[in-house]
Amino acid sequence: MISKRFSEPQIYRILKENDEGASVSELIKKYKISQATFYNWKKKYKGLMISEISRLNKLEEENDKLKRMFAELSLENLSLKRILEKFEMNRY
Repeated sequence: MISKRFSEPQIYRILKENDEGASVSELIKKYKISQATFYNWKKKYKGLMISEISRLNKLEEENDKLKRMFAELSLENLSLKRILEKFEMNRY
């Protein structure tokens, strides 16, 4: 997993600075982030409180974990079906 340079509270504070009047170019220089990163954060976290941001990230992590589990189980299921088909063909 990729380690994040900024925590949720830090991202929240950066976005709050922008809401309070700091320009995007100032924030980009101050925190050494790209413009794309800033606008991605703004799109993702717009209107959320700090507790909601943490909850959102936990839910995204859980969702990723469940997707990986589903993919693994799907592959396992497919493999078992193929083995069963071969076994049934050899039985007759």
